[in-house]
Amino acid sequence: MIKRVSSYDSIKAFITKDGSVIREYMHPDIHKNKEISVAEARLAPGRKTLAHRHESSEEIYVILAGSGWMQRGDNRFAIEKGMTVAILPGEVHALENSGTEDLVILCCCAPPYSDADTRLIE
Repeated sequence: MIKRVSSYDSIKAFITKDGSVIREYMHPDIHKNKEISVAEARLAPGRKTLAHRHESSEEIYVILAGSGWMQRGDNRFAIEKGMTVAILPGEVHALENSGTEDLVILCCCAPPYSDADTRLIE
């Protein structure tokens, strides 16, 4: 039987191409679920991610803690705890933590996140 359950303490963090620290709560490559990945992204105060886009994946960001700025396409707007943001496939986006605590985001991606689907913007 495949156990499609994870525990925070057992999840190893890694740094993505854009520079954020990620913990994959659920990903098909690891947990054998099918259509979506769910991860926690953390960005320390004063840090920014690199502008990037995903060719295939749609992303939903739920801001769990902290505050900062999001660039999505030509729009730059403030983000804070309690907000949810949709990012369509192909949309250029980046984050900046302008607050004093970690910016913590729940990231849901369909199809699931992959570095191969991430294109950095020069």
